[in-house]
Amino acid sequence: MSLDWTLIGPVLMIIGLLCLSAFFSGSETSLTATSRARMLQMERDKHPGAAVVNKLIGDGESLLGSILLGNNLVNIAASMIAGQLFEDLLGGNSVLWATLIMTFTVLIFAEVLPKTYALSNPDRFALTVARPILLAVKVFAPVVRAVQVVVRGTLRIFGANVEGPVLSAHDELRGAIALHHEEGGVVKDDRDMLGGVLDLRELTVDDIMVHRKSIVMIDADKKPEEIVTEALHSPHTRLPLYREDTENIVGILHVRDIARALHEADGDASVIDIDALRREPWFVPETTEVLDQLNAFREKREHFALVVDEYGALMGLVTLEDILEEIVGAIEDEHDIAVEGIQPDNENGSWLVDGAVPIRDLNRALDWELPDEEAVTIAGLVIHEAQTIPERGQVFQFHGARFEVVERRRNQITRLRVSVSPDELDAL
Repeated sequence: MSLDWTLIGPVLMIIGLLCLSAFFSGSETSLTATSRARMLQMERDKHPGAAVVNKLIGDGESLLGSILLGNNLVNIAASMIAGQLFEDLLGGNSVLWATLIMTFTVLIFAEVLPKTYALSNPDRFALTVARPILLAVKVFAPVVRAVQVVVRGTLRIFGANVEGPVLSAHDELRGAIALHHEEGGVVKDDRDMLGGVLDLRELTVDDIMVHRKSIVMIDADKKPEEIVTEALHSPHTRLPLYREDTENIVGILHVRDIARALHEADGDASVIDIDALRREPWFVPETTEVLDQLNAFREKREHFALVVDEYGALMGLVTLEDILEEIVGAIEDEHDIAVEGIQPDNENGSWLVDGAVPIRDLNRALDWELPDEEAVTIAGLVIHEAQTIPERGQVFQFHGARFEVVERRRNQITRLRVSVSPDELDAL
């Protein structure tokens, strides 16, 4: 049987068009899967082709329009040539066979194969095809613009939003961190630290402050030796001074200043002038964003501020350490009084939690996602959900967790036993 040389031309054309189809398919996958952040760093490192990739993915609509246009052109051309070729060979059955064979060939060699490779090597593939794709984008630009006009006009007729919501950079970072954590590329502590940095802009100082009930204050009208004794026995280095009423803060006393004055007085605390040592208090609104407060601490070179509400009433205090703990977790030094706010309980895998423990700290410790929009502490969350002040022994289930009131002092929930809700365990 002699070879029909008239078939070689169409066959070679079909193979060439399928290669172009594979090129467009792989390019689409690689350019959409590549990391824009990594490409930006590669561009800064003067890596060849990275700038072209960034330029392409910077205009995603034109990029995808050009690739789809090129891909459809070569696929349709290949199918037409294949149809004519099979008609010459088979006659009446040509359409069926051409459809089956071309579908199989395009699916395997022009779609799945190049996209699989592109997904496995997105950066390498994107850098390789960047310049040819940029040329295709420029060549197809007029047609793509016309297509965009038609598409946008059609969508507007049906009332569709053609702009769509734009994902913020912070949301993209959160998603990337969560994804890498699930895949094992980021450990929990690192994820919490990175998430803590992103959360600073969404928190206000009243979310992280030490409540006024927990503030250690000193009466400025006491004798100097009493004030010195209280300050030196306190676990804190900065202490508010009040006069007559705890709302009337007249200054901040720093233990280092006391130590220096005590040394100069040869250890005689009674001769120390407390008014000369006290520093001016710094008041900040409770609605101040934590990130803004961090920047203010840096600018003023201060570590301590008192938090007030809109009426000027004292709400609490915030320190630089409180902000840093939102990022790195609890920081304890040799002078801190360790308080076990969260401790495991032997009963059914539950935890004993102090009512004053912030919801964010419990979420971080147990890897939960309890909401903290309506309350700051665990006790506050229970009261908010229950719409009452629960009695000791009452049990509540919400947000996938079970809460049992273990201790209550007056109107304050002081300790709870928390665990995963039985319904959630059954679902697992």
